[in-house]
Amino acid sequence: MGRLTGKTAIVTGGSRGIGRAIVERLARDGAAVVVAYASNREQASAAVRAVESAGGKAIAVQADVTRAEDVRRLFEETGQRFGISDIVVANAGTLVNKPLVEATVEDFERGFAVNTRGTFLTFAEAARRVPDGGRIIGFSSSLVRLGRPGFGLYTASKAAVEQFVTILAKELGPRGVTVNAVAPGPTDTEMLGEASRRLAPQITPLGRIGRPDDIADVVAFLASDEARWITGQVIGANGGVA
Repeated sequence: MGRLTGKTAIVTGGSRGIGRAIVERLARDGAAVVVAYASNREQASAAVRAVESAGGKAIAVQADVTRAEDVRRLFEETGQRFGISDIVVANAGTLVNKPLVEATVEDFERGFAVNTRGTFLTFAEAARRVPDGGRIIGFSSSLVRLGRPGFGLYTASKAAVEQFVTILAKELGPRGVTVNAVAPGPTDTEMLGEASRRLAPQITPLGRIGRPDDIADVVAFLASDEARWITGQVIGANGGVA
C-alpha cells in the first residue's frame, strides 16, 4: 500500500507539465486523483489514462480556477466521486514575461487572475472542505527570490501566493491542516523559454534543468504524513539556483 492510500487529491492544472507529474506521483502513492483542467480535455483524459493504466484511480474535471463557481463545482464533483478532498494542490498558473514598461493592463489581469485569484479561490474552498489533518499546497516560483528583469508581473503574482500560505497556515493550524508552497526553478515544461533553457544549466549548482518529477516528488512529500510538522513554508525546488 502507498503512503497516500485512501486519500483523495485535487490537482489544478493537472493535465500537463508539472501538474501532470504531480497527478501521476500522487496516484502512485495510492491517492485517488482529480485532474482539474481549464480547456484541453484531450490532455486531461491522457493524464487519467496514464494513472489508470498504472492501476490507479483518477477522473478529469473541467474548471476555470479564476471562476468561483467553477472551483466550487470542482470540489462538489470530487465529493460525489471520491468523497472528502484530503489533499489540494493549487498548481494552475500562467507565465507573463515582459518588462514592466511594456506590460499592459491585460497582461496584469491575466497573470493575477490565474496565479493569484485562482490560488485564492482554490485555497479558500480547500480551507472549507479539507478534513482535519489535510494538506493544502500552492505554487510560488524561485523567480520571486531571483528578481530577474521581465518577470515583474509574474513574480508579484507569485509573491502573493507566499503570503496566502503564511497566513492560511496559521488560520488552519488548530485543525492540523498544513499549508505550504513549492517554488520551482527552471523546469523542463512548455513554460520554460529558450533563453532560460540555455542559461539554467550554467547558473544552477546541480548543472541541469529541473524535471517535472523533481517537483512532483517534493509535492508528494508535503502531501504525506512525513511532512506533518511542516507548515507555512515555501520550499525551493530549484537545484540551488535561488
